[in-house]
Amino acid sequence: MKYNYLFLLLLLSSAMFAQEEDAWVYFNAKPNAQTYLNTPLQMLTQRSLDRRTNQNIALSITDAPIEKTYVSQVKLSTGITIMAQSKWLNALHIRGTQANITALKNLAFVDKVVFADKTLNTTSKKVQNNKTAQTKDKFKTAINYAYGTSANQIQMLNGQVLHQQNYTGSGKIIAVLDAGFPGVDTAQPFQNLISNNRILGGYDFVSRNENFYTGDDHGTMVLSTMGGYKENALVGTAPDASYYLFITENDASENPVEESLWVEAAEKADSLGVDIITTSLGYFEFDNANYSHTYNDMNGVKNFISRGAEIAFSKGIIVVASAGNEGNTAEPHIGGPADAASVITVGSVTASKVRSSFSSIGPSFDNRIKPEVMAQGTAAVASNASGSIITVDGTSFSCPIMAGTIACLWQAFPSKTNQEIRQMILESSDRYSAPTNTYGYGIPNFGTTLGVENFEIPVFSVYPNPVKTTVSFSFPDQSTASVAIYSVLGQKVIEKQITNQNPVLSLQSLKSGLYFYVFDAEGIHKTGKIIKQ
Repeated sequence: MKYNYLFLLLLLSSAMFAQEEDAWVYFNAKPNAQTYLNTPLQMLTQRSLDRRTNQNIALSITDAPIEKTYVSQVKLSTGITIMAQSKWLNALHIRGTQANITALKNLAFVDKVVFADKTLNTTSKKVQNNKTAQTKDKFKTAINYAYGTSANQIQMLNGQVLHQQNYTGSGKIIAVLDAGFPGVDTAQPFQNLISNNRILGGYDFVSRNENFYTGDDHGTMVLSTMGGYKENALVGTAPDASYYLFITENDASENPVEESLWVEAAEKADSLGVDIITTSLGYFEFDNANYSHTYNDMNGVKNFISRGAEIAFSKGIIVVASAGNEGNTAEPHIGGPADAASVITVGSVTASKVRSSFSSIGPSFDNRIKPEVMAQGTAAVASNASGSIITVDGTSFSCPIMAGTIACLWQAFPSKTNQEIRQMILESSDRYSAPTNTYGYGIPNFGTTLGVENFEIPVFSVYPNPVKTTVSFSFPDQSTASVAIYSVLGQKVIEKQITNQNPVLSLQSLKSGLYFYVFDAEGIHKTGKIIKQ
């Protein structure tokens, strides 16, 4: 008895300390799918259905939820924890020992089991991984705490032309998938969104919690480049768009479950009728080296997150993703979901349009052009959780700057499909005829998309006009310019020197009414009217 008892203890100890693995279990059917397809409002909001109708996208079995009885049986299986689920891929992300996970293959409704550790998959060969340690986009964010203006990052894309025509993202919904959004509900640069009810909701998928104003402030900074507003300092590229905020990134660890949570959040965004998903998260290496991807995986179809991003596009959503910040490392290529074929992958340039050295490069492993486009990601202007206006580095910020401008463009062309908008952006880019794997198709010129084929960047413009608080002057690159504001009686009420880097003038001290401006720079003399609201 003594020896049997000891033997039993050894067996229990072995079971207790067996290493847990991450895996995906895929199902082979959705037996009740037709019930949902017959009554789609059980699955999707009317806005989501309208987006499909407007783009001639039919409902499919991927829209139907996972069969609940399948989920229940997996949940009751020995030693299995369900971490996430995807109706699009008809799969669960699970955690358990290798033996317990493998046992799920015996269930009749299981199509296959795929381990995150590729060496455990019988059809996979071990791939040598020689790449150096790679971290998430956000961990390479450099915060310089230098106050400045956001004019350059908008004007580089000629986004001010959209704003001048009152295309500021109104009516468009953007889902931000990131690591956290602390301060968005309290900091001043977000009050324009809060007071106008433009934060439509959100969810913390990591903690399974309704509170999304928490976590790492990376998402806060990302949101600010689109929806932030602080006069004389920061104007987002889509200040009048509406937003859903989803936490899918666990700041404390790097695990493949984050890819699954991302897909789960994208499905939620789809069901809510979101138009654009922007994500400044990228996945290549994980804490467990056996889970890490290799460059071979970056073909748009291997990674769970990339397949999810591609399905999101098939539902009529535009997906915008950061290229990554590994451009000057031993493995400089883009990760997932940036490798997905339909994703608009955004690299980074400096304020003078030179590629940022950290910006990850292409091509995808199957030799597609990546990134697609570039925007300012070096010294980008953003707000942190306390409301301070800072400059930050990373494709984390070139991505949302682009996404917000895309929202304004789609507002201008509401009948266009996501594919048509994507193509318009590529064709407007300055390297479209000769793309490269470092710049992609280049920097888009959103001004060219507003109907005039031979559009030229205006030599001089004043916007917005009428104005509530601040007015900006767009003019050719000059060291300085002088602006004077006069009342209708001819009294000079404001005079200020401005630059291309800081072309903003505050009119907050003025009463509502009609005023005149006189603008002087080298070779330029302009006068005109300004209406103060």
